[in-house]
Amino acid sequence: MDIPIFPAAQAPRPREEVRIQAVTITPYPDRFRVHLRLQVTPFLERPNLLIVAHDEQDRVVSELNVIETMHHDMEFTIHIRNVSDPAGVYTLTTDLFYETRNPPQDRRVETFTIPAADPQ
Repeated sequence: MDIPIFPAAQAPRPREEVRIQAVTITPYPDRFRVHLRLQVTPFLERPNLLIVAHDEQDRVVSELNVIETMHHDMEFTIHIRNVSDPAGVYTLTTDLFYETRNPPQDRRVETFTIPAADPQ
């Protein structure tokens, strides 16, 4: 008799089937921090992630490396750096890879906006 440890949709997959399933981006009220939730396919072999945020001038304002993550559902906080006012449109690129990132196994590109400060 087989007793499933995981629901069928959540069964760990081999590396060639691992993909980024969802990226949720939520700026914090302070506007200099951004909450990220990443979900990838449940996996047998632990993947790497590279998460990079660029501003409208294509300058890197935040970067996060995740080496051999143990979790398929992750949450992070990134910080917007080297700007005096973070208001604007940003692009977040998430690469999933194993040995090499060129090319990544999967890539997700999302845009997000940090609003202007409320005048008080």
